[in-house]
Amino acid sequence: MKEYPLLKQAYNFEDFQKNGHQILDQLTEYLQNQQGDVKANNWKNPNSELSFWHSYEFSNVENFIEDLINHSIHLHNPKYIGHQVSVPAPLSALMNLVSGVLNNGMAVYEMGPAATAIEKCIIELFCNQVGYDSNANGVMTSGGTLANLTGLLAARRSLKGQDIWKNGNKDKLAILVSSQAHYSVDRAARVMGLGDDGVVLVPVNSGFSMDIEEMKRCYAETIDSGFKVIAIVGSACSTATGSYDDLEQIGQFCQQNGVWLHVDGAHGGAAIFSNQHKNLLKGLEMADSIIIDTHKMMMTPALSTVVLFKDKRHGSRTFTQKAQYLFEDQALEEQWYNGGLRTFECTKFMICLKFYILWKTYGIKIFEENIDYLYGLGQTFSEMVKQHNSFQLALEPQTNIVCFRYIDDDLTEDQLNQLNKKIRQQLLEDNEFYIVQTVLNDTHYLRVTIMNPLTTEKHMNNLLEKICQIAETI
Repeated sequence: MKEYPLLKQAYNFEDFQKNGHQILDQLTEYLQNQQGDVKANNWKNPNSELSFWHSYEFSNVENFIEDLINHSIHLHNPKYIGHQVSVPAPLSALMNLVSGVLNNGMAVYEMGPAATAIEKCIIELFCNQVGYDSNANGVMTSGGTLANLTGLLAARRSLKGQDIWKNGNKDKLAILVSSQAHYSVDRAARVMGLGDDGVVLVPVNSGFSMDIEEMKRCYAETIDSGFKVIAIVGSACSTATGSYDDLEQIGQFCQQNGVWLHVDGAHGGAAIFSNQHKNLLKGLEMADSIIIDTHKMMMTPALSTVVLFKDKRHGSRTFTQKAQYLFEDQALEEQWYNGGLRTFECTKFMICLKFYILWKTYGIKIFEENIDYLYGLGQTFSEMVKQHNSFQLALEPQTNIVCFRYIDDDLTEDQLNQLNKKIRQQLLEDNEFYIVQTVLNDTHYLRVTIMNPLTTEKHMNNLLEKICQIAETI
């Protein structure tokens, strides 16, 4: 029989052990170094980065990992305060290795028995935290974009007297969503074929939350235009400002008008675990579907999202189709263990391990501590901004997302916009801090999202000092 030496080498467990120890040592050193005086980023323009990897000469695994670290942004650095991506707890990150080796696909129970049962336990925990009863259910998916699509597909499937999954879409359908909502909601609606007219953007109030009176007006106008509103989407919270929509008022309106309420809680839904901040989610239990990313405020690596359904039948029926080589001839609701029936995905990463290991090691208190600390530091930073003559808040923050700008009384609004753009670009190229930017009502703001529980007031004060230094040189 012909020999295949490369295959034998690729599956050699001794090499796995050697490489595994080496990589773990390198990552441990990386984590330790991030607490020192190192930069959060190593920014290069995209073409330079592409050129580096096009011409990269691979020598060994150790050097590759070192180069990869050096060319990556460092989320574990306390001066990383940019996008809404979690700083993974190291123990949770190790579960990606476990999942990668075991590679249990999970479409059907037989292909992932442990992970299937663990996922079920996690869904039950989240449902209980929301306030759902035993009739609720859900599933874990690979990220908020897919989760929002799943929730909205369930909303469409729930339309009485129609089976769009089987017969196609014959009516004009629409959703209502805040103008400040995450782009994934708009994307999901367009994937579903709703088009421009089917995505109704509701204006926001001064706090950048959905304006309830405007929502009512938009709903009436949409109905009068011949559309069926399949869902109203509440944001918990919005991406740009971290503002929570009034879920209680939206939920009451949805119940009165027989409309599905979908809540995008990708970032702020984790507050269900915080006694101090869960009031921001008042009314969440009225939602027909909810999504929450654990890879934002719950310290797991990406991607890891829960999709919850108040009525488990909606989750089961959304993707109904026959695949007799996979699924049993049994009522859908009874087949809780065949996850492929309730999600877009067939083969699926063992998503559940990353959350489960933190839950069982530290208890749910760990999630409360993370949320309370990060939201609290957001409040502290906003006070620092307000007390500084050279800065201005966009709005009072509700979360760990803070929008602010550098100001100078001698400059016009256009000049201030240009100045803050330049400040952010210089921060990016300087590499010490990593923050982002946003535009609110035509005004350019700097934006931080405090994701690292090792970030302190000192780091935030140093950021303000750094911005002032940069502004003086422009």
